[in-house]
Amino acid sequence: MINVNEYFDGAVKSLAYTAIDGKSTIGVIESGEYEFGTSTNETMTVIEGELVALLPGEANWETFTNGQSFEVPANTSFKVKSKNQTSYLCKYR
Repeated sequence: MINVNEYFDGAVKSLAYTAIDGKSTIGVIESGEYEFGTSTNETMTVIEGELVALLPGEANWETFTNGQSFEVPANTSFKVKSKNQTSYLCKYR
């Protein structure tokens, strides 16, 4: 089953599905700054565009572009900023 997720008054939308290797979402983030919480380990890959992320335990923001990924541990939170619409794939493990 495909589930539709919407966050931050529709500024972030994703489709959730279960692949052979686990749960994933694919989505689009509008320009802005957002904070997300995690309940499982996540790997977020930028498909198109650019995300600037402040990862748990880090003091500096890091930029990720097309094809680049970052890891977020379970039970933490992280922030992302986008100047333009950005698409992503998030895998939950």
